Amino acid sequence: MSNKKIVILGAGVTGLAAGIKTGASIYEANSYPGGLCHSYIKNDYYFEKGGGRWIFGTDKKTLKFINSLSPLKYYQRKSAVFFPKEKLYIPYPLQNHLSYLPKRISQKALYEMKKNNNKKFSPEASLADWLTFNFGKTLCQTFFFPLHQLYTAGLYTQIAPQDTFKTPVNKRSSGYNQTFAYPKKGLSDLIKKMAKKCKINYNKKVKNISLKKKEIFFTDGSKLKYQRIISTLPLSQMIKIAKITINETPLPYNSIMVVNIGAKKGKNCPSYHWLYTPKNKPGFYRVGFYSNVENPLLLSPSKEKVKLYVEKAFVGGETPSDKKIKKIVEKIIKELQDWQFIKEVEVVDVNWIETAYTWSLPNNSKWREKALKVFQEENIWQIGRYGRWQFQGVLESIKEGLNFL
Repeated sequence: MSNKKIVILGAGVTGLAAGIKTGASIYEANSYPGGLCHSYIKNDYYFEKGGGRWIFGTDKKTLKFINSLSPLKYYQRKSAVFFPKEKLYIPYPLQNHLSYLPKRISQKALYEMKKNNNKKFSPEASLADWLTFNFGKTLCQTFFFPLHQLYTAGLYTQIAPQDTFKTPVNKRSSGYNQTFAYPKKGLSDLIKKMAKKCKINYNKKVKNISLKKKEIFFTDGSKLKYQRIISTLPLSQMIKIAKITINETPLPYNSIMVVNIGAKKGKNCPSYHWLYTPKNKPGFYRVGFYSNVENPLLLSPSKEKVKLYVEKAFVGGETPSDKKIKKIVEKIIKELQDWQFIKEVEVVDVNWIETAYTWSLPNNSKWREKALKVFQEENIWQIGRYGRWQFQGVLESIKEGLNFL
């Protein structure tokens, strides 16, 4: 099919890669490309909309493509679990470093982890059940449940086990992202180089799609005929836009508030790339440190300053008011100051990600499969992390766009 008859919705990394592959025009709701991989500067601080968008994965062909546009630098991951009350840092993954815990807890946890080695796990169980089965009650109560309560905004007792490679049960495993990469000239350089190879129409937010007339209507009043759509928009959003009905239980998702902070460095500011924080007053699940990654753009304006991001999850559809967001940000800053990670704050910028983490259900809802099938029958192809409602990182998302057709 001629690229003139194909329309791509969304200029995130998947849409950009698809645009490079097909030559088709891209229609983007924002005034900039990159989606969650959008970088920006505020008060001399370089931030990213989606927090640390590190590139992990080993697909040689995709890495070669990225390197041809914006050469990468590789890093050994430095991450840990932080228990503020005990002022305890335990290297990730925690189950590989039980010796950091009190002996009575570590011995009990090790016994419970070994107990289920030869048992079978029910495919209809929840993520909470999966965690208990693999790690035992002790580690779940100590770490996994408190973290997943924050990470999934409480959905972990309802959703199916997913992305289990992110929580390795093999003690020999060091995690799914032991090494990661980042462009030497910043993520913005990669996005800029990809966008330069595409035909992008900005400020084109889709209002609705007429499947019968094969027309796309935008919020600016314009419309567009199509023969095929390649959509990277979230599957739930596309269902509403196209006005289709799926007689299945919709799958849940999380929204994420990313708080970018530039501040004077506190005396206890750690050297980790990111920390998992299962217990804290504001209820965030991770804090990452841009300025702990040795990259010119990610480093703070001076050694006495720190640049970081904090992530807090919400149940999808439960958007907090501006007043509530302001209070949460104030609590986050106070918590970081109490931990002495930061002192005076120089800049704060909040980004809201409506669809951030997508989940499946233990009862095997066919919502995703049926929706994708309906769209394919209408010559609409959903691709990417949110388009197909599945977890994947930057590398996999670019790979999918490049290999779509």
